[in-house]
Amino acid sequence: MFFEMLVAVGGYRVFKAIKQRSRSRSRSAHRAKRSSDDIGAAGEALAQAKLRTTLEWLCGDNFYLHEGTLLIEHAPGTAFPTAEIDHLAITPFGVFVFETKNWSGRIAPSNRPDTLTRTAPNGKAEDRRSPIEQNRSKIRFLREQLPAMWPVAGAGLFVSPGVVLHPELPTDLLALDDLPHWLRSKRAERTGTSTVDVAKAREAVLMYADASTEGFMAHKVRAKRGYR
Repeated sequence: MFFEMLVAVGGYRVFKAIKQRSRSRSRSAHRAKRSSDDIGAAGEALAQAKLRTTLEWLCGDNFYLHEGTLLIEHAPGTAFPTAEIDHLAITPFGVFVFETKNWSGRIAPSNRPDTLTRTAPNGKAEDRRSPIEQNRSKIRFLREQLPAMWPVAGAGLFVSPGVVLHPELPTDLLALDDLPHWLRSKRAERTGTSTVDVAKAREAVLMYADASTEGFMAHKVRAKRGYR
């Protein structure tokens, strides 16, 4: 009987230790996800602030900058009917879609198509999907919905102060401090051409927006499933 009690007590202690380790791993995974989400949100806040000050400098008050992430229904009836735009800016010289990345380290071209190689400060290298590729379907959709005379373009914004961009990267991949020059160049390209009606363009784009909590939750589930 005494031996059986020892076995029972030992078994309970093992079970308790396994359960505690499981809870610890679960908490660690939750903290890692929350930390990743926080980093992303902080980067988007930096980009939003820089966009606003730059657009005010270039356009006065004649622009539209969507507040926060914009979810658009760009492919109804398909497995992935919605797309997430980090930042949408509408100006007299164009409609712009920005994908924000808060990556530190060195960002360089990759040997794989539509990806970039990010080398972390600790020297670890990995390929990641390029913001240009992420923007591709969104830009195509907006071009199809808006008048051809209104240019639609996109860029990848790297907002971390610890990022170093390789000089061979496409010019539509830029650090945060490059944004004013990039937008000013876009404005210069449109000199002497017809301008975008900011109010009408805003109305046209937001026709396809889904601002519901349910829509965002469903989009996140689909996106997570798609990247597995």
